[in-house]
This record gives sequence, C-alpha cells and structure tokens, in this order.
Amino acid sequence: MERQSDDWEQLLAAANAGDGRAYTRFLHAVSPVLRGVIRAKSGGLGEASCEDVMQEVLLAIHLKRHTWQVGSPVRPWLYAITRYKVIDAFRARGRRIDLPIEDFVDSLAADPGPDPTEAADMAKMIGMLGGRSAEIVRKIGMEGASFAETGKALDMTEGAVRVALHRALKNLAALRERHVK
Repeated sequence: MERQSDDWEQLLAAANAGDGRAYTRFLHAVSPVLRGVIRAKSGGLGEASCEDVMQEVLLAIHLKRHTWQVGSPVRPWLYAITRYKVIDAFRARGRRIDLPIEDFVDSLAADPGPDPTEAADMAKMIGMLGGRSAEIVRKIGMEGASFAETGKALDMTEGAVRVALHRALKNLAALRERHVK
C-alpha cells in the first residue's frame, strides 16, 4: 500500500511538472481505487450516479491538482476530493431515491383492457351532435342496431338513416378535430 502511494506521489509530482504521460499513468492508477471508494461510500446512489461522481472526481483532480503539495501524502488528498464529491451527489439528489424500474416491471404491468375514459369521452362527443344525429350514432355505433331497426325506432326510412349517419359521422369528425387541437 505504501509503495502504491509513493508511486502516486511521484507520478503526480511529475504530472504537475508538465509530464503528460505521468499524468495519464497517475489517473489510470488511481481510478480503480477511487471508483471502489465511491461505490463503498455512495450506497443507494446507483451505478450510473457512481460513474457520474467518478467523472466529477476526475474533473476535480484535474482542476485542483496544483493544490497538492509535493512531499505530502497524495492518498488523503484524493480521498478528501472523493468524499466531497460523494456528499455533493447526495445533496443534489435530495430526498429522491433512484430504483431501477427493472426490479418492478412485473408489478407495474397494467392489465390490458378498455380505456375507462373512452366511453365517457365518446358519450360527450356524441352529445355535442344533438338530437336525431346523436341518437342515430348511439343506436348504430354503440348499441349495434341495424339501419332498418334504427329507422323503425326513429320513424325514418333506411336510406334516410344512412344519409343521416354519414352526416353525423362527418360532424363528429369535425368536432373531434376542434377538440383535439
């Protein structure tokens, strides 16, 4: 463990002196350790949030690497940055809890069936037609009556029922267009 910290200190010192390869090696060396610390400290944040925190930690290291003093231990400096970024993630999340939806897919599935609001919506739209047109649409469209049965009930010929239904449906379509927009 001590050897690893010494290597990190040498790499970071060289990186701060302008050695780009040392900086790359430093980041590759510390990333797995910091990722483990983040996962251990961020219970409940979720894997995606842990990766977001990791990116924040790496960005903070990059922006603040000049604050590390050569000769001082690098591990506490890294752990402090990591700790504060985990705390920031919990603050940003607030009281919200993220749970993977896959865990609840069986209990969330809705039973297939008719839309409970559909009948009320249909009745409302048909009611806008008014009088005889609404009655024809109700009888043929909702009750399943034939043209002949509807004509007999409304004292109309079968042909007149067909024409009235066609007009009523045309008016219903126009009403729907106005209310959808």
